[in-house]
Amino acid sequence: MPLDIRAANERVKQESLFVEELLGELGKVIVGQRYLLERLLVGLFADGHLLLEGVPGLAKTLAVRTLAATVQAKFNRVQFTPDLLPADLIGTLIFNPRTGEFSPRQGPIFTNLLLADEINRAPSKVQSALLEAMQERQVTIGDTTYPLESPFLVLATQNPIEQEGTYPLPEAQLDRFLLKLRVTYPSRDEERDILERMSTGVMPTAKPIVTPEKIREVRSLVREIYMDEKIKTYILDLTMASRDPEQFNMASLKPLIAYGASPRATLALAATARALAFLNRRGYVTPEDVKTIAPDVLRHRILLSYEAEAENLTSEDIVKRILDHVEVP
Repeated sequence: MPLDIRAANERVKQESLFVEELLGELGKVIVGQRYLLERLLVGLFADGHLLLEGVPGLAKTLAVRTLAATVQAKFNRVQFTPDLLPADLIGTLIFNPRTGEFSPRQGPIFTNLLLADEINRAPSKVQSALLEAMQERQVTIGDTTYPLESPFLVLATQNPIEQEGTYPLPEAQLDRFLLKLRVTYPSRDEERDILERMSTGVMPTAKPIVTPEKIREVRSLVREIYMDEKIKTYILDLTMASRDPEQFNMASLKPLIAYGASPRATLALAATARALAFLNRRGYVTPEDVKTIAPDVLRHRILLSYEAEAENLTSEDIVKRILDHVEVP
């Protein structure tokens, strides 16, 4: 290992000492769900928004609220409903009859961690207002644009089983989410632990571990984590295979994919692989980091054809085939 990479590796080992303590505090409140907790940290360190999909009752809201407490960040939750207005999210101008002037009243989006609960229940005007905040990290009220605090993360949830009264998220907005996570049921032992822990009447709490300033420092360090040229090539191969599978001897996938992953997926794979390396206390990215995080990066970015839907295939099936076929460096 070259000297500069070795030095960077040692620095990452020192700077990431708090990660296990942070996961430990989250684990005091959230039973199991290690995948969810680690991906929340990946999103936090890589500065990207997360979409959480899972049935109700899997501690999605509790996990986000607990994360906010451990990093001493501001937290707001908005329940998205069909009658929600953009002003309910971003704020509005209030007329003051004494002065005859309008003054801004900021909405719940002015926070560090915003939980958009059941995001697919809100109409397109609300989604449009949220999209500006997600992409530009700013909000426009009237004629004035206000920058959002750093860190700013949207953590959105959606229920995969109840689609009545929902508005499917447009592909452009889905692409803005760094990761899409599938949250699953706990194991039998974990559910027994939940039963024991939650039946005492005393809600467990997590103590603060780091500050938003520390998170900003970590993000700068994560961007400097070493990535070999071969791994960059592997990332490009994965995204290119989703667009032109024939080039990678996967002609059978061609009729199943309507649209492949965008260049934003390439950037997301690199950013999240670096964040995962930091989480594992390494100053360099391995091919396994990319392969581990790829399903979460790609599952919402590959659009299927009617033929794939007719065969009851999912985007995850396509991603798995790509990962199995593309050569790992």
